[in-house]
Amino acid sequence: MIETSIQDQLKLTKAFNHAKVYSVIGTKVLVIEATREYIPIEEFKTVFAYVGEIVKQEKVAKLIFDKRALRIFHQPSMEWYFIDWKEEMWGYGLRTHRKLLPEDTIFRESVKIGREKIFRENPRLKAREMDIQYREDLVAAIED
Repeated sequence: MIETSIQDQLKLTKAFNHAKVYSVIGTKVLVIEATREYIPIEEFKTVFAYVGEIVKQEKVAKLIFDKRALRIFHQPSMEWYFIDWKEEMWGYGLRTHRKLLPEDTIFRESVKIGREKIFRENPRLKAREMDIQYREDLVAAIED
């Protein structure tokens, strides 16, 4: 759920069944908010294809992925996101990523293990060079 203190700075660009995409007014920042416990992989790819078009057209500098509503970790989605989508977006200048994770320890550990596996099996990924950091709230993710 988007923090009340930040809502007036966000413009909803599109709502999907399991996610919403916002732009941060006056910036080159986009926010993807997971709105349910799980995003099916086909919708996940559709959401990121939509965001990819905005990145290409508007030279987005930072993407924030708010996963706090998620309860189910899906490794194939993460692999596609790192190996395919992030690699393509690198070419359009998107190098800064912020993530907000659920407070679920198992989910957080799954993300860590999944990311390590992706990097181990794909040593030349551009994602290694990206500024990818985790934050606890949306305000902090936008501001840094």
